[in-house]
Amino acid sequence: MTAFAVLIALTAFFVASEFAIVKVRATRIDQLIAEGNKRAVNARRVVSNLDEYLSACQLGITMTALGLGLLGEPTVELILHPIFERFELSESMSNIFSYGIAFSFVTFLHVVVGELAPKTLAIQKAEEVALATATPLIWFYRIMYPVIKFLNGSARGLTGLFGLQPASESELAHTEEELRMILSDSLKSGEINQSEYKFVNKIFEFDDRIAKEIMAPRTEMSTIDKHTTLREVFDQINVEQYTRYPVTDGNKDHVIGLVNMKNLLTAYIKDANNINRPVIDYVQPIIRVIETIPIGELLLKIQRERIHMVVLMDEYGGTSGLVTIEDILEEIVGDIRDEFDNDELPDVQKLGDYHYILDAKILIQNVNDLLGIDIDEEDIDTIGGWFLTKHFEAIKGEKIIEQGYEFTIKDMEGHHILYLEVMKLTEEEVADFRIDQSVES
Repeated sequence: MTAFAVLIALTAFFVASEFAIVKVRATRIDQLIAEGNKRAVNARRVVSNLDEYLSACQLGITMTALGLGLLGEPTVELILHPIFERFELSESMSNIFSYGIAFSFVTFLHVVVGELAPKTLAIQKAEEVALATATPLIWFYRIMYPVIKFLNGSARGLTGLFGLQPASESELAHTEEELRMILSDSLKSGEINQSEYKFVNKIFEFDDRIAKEIMAPRTEMSTIDKHTTLREVFDQINVEQYTRYPVTDGNKDHVIGLVNMKNLLTAYIKDANNINRPVIDYVQPIIRVIETIPIGELLLKIQRERIHMVVLMDEYGGTSGLVTIEDILEEIVGDIRDEFDNDELPDVQKLGDYHYILDAKILIQNVNDLLGIDIDEEDIDTIGGWFLTKHFEAIKGEKIIEQGYEFTIKDMEGHHILYLEVMKLTEEEVADFRIDQSVES
């Protein structure tokens, strides 16, 4: 019985080891090594050579299973046989009953104690089990190395016919979607908070965005002509209150640099006579790039050149819009509001269930995600631009019904749409709108 118990224990050891080394995260093992955990060094060795040590586990499980078959059933049958003889059963019936009970008992212990329980333990406590079993598993691998080498070579020859590589040579990395799922699970389990979850998701989206999608368009750019005096500039900043302004030579297609209000104020404080000097005397360089540059690349350029304002050019060389370092950072951390942004409205204002006011500069894809619809316009980026493609001569109050939602122009400036009101309609309201449109046409 002692040998039988030892075989069950060894089976449990190899099963737990197998599931633990597959389940444990290599990054977590690396972290433990960095913290000085000596057992983690052996665990890292096992995880790094997964194919070899999985073979060792399989060999151990097979050997113990064969041992249980050879030793377990005869041992239990030997114990039970005298009991059946007391009931004066025939020799043949005693053999049948004792063998049947022995087989069932050994199978039960092997499956439950040797397989299922260790598997559950290893899955739930993968890190602890991997650390505890790594050293004994390495010693077993060394002792059985010739056998494992032979079996592994045979298996690799067979799997190689199908183009498969050993597990240790094809270490898998997580895709972006898998990482998103891991983050989602971590959020649900409380390992990370909502803010951390949003930040990391925004970073995934960061590299997919281009500068044109986050720029302040040309029509909204506040600029200063190069001949403007400091006095006139100070009058302007009382209204707009920006820190930096692009400086133009005639119009917005000819941006020659930027001025920083701190520098202008410093110049005035040093000498009040500077109040009548033109801003061209204080112009600093500005970055000019094509509007389709990825914002990740643009951020690196801003960091390298230490210039926090960028002018975007369209395909014809004209000014398309403006991007600041704040615009880029907001793509990761969300809106950044300072003491001068009290009157600034959020891009999405929720008025009720399925009822919003949207900034017309919001990307169509973001609107699709918000409303659960599918507006598809290849050459148009913003929801305001999409509306104008439907009604170029649109005026305030103009409406469009799209996929069960009513889009209404809330505010305009000339031909430029500022805000759209969006509200979900019932099927009856959509039908009534279609009838009214037919009658008007």
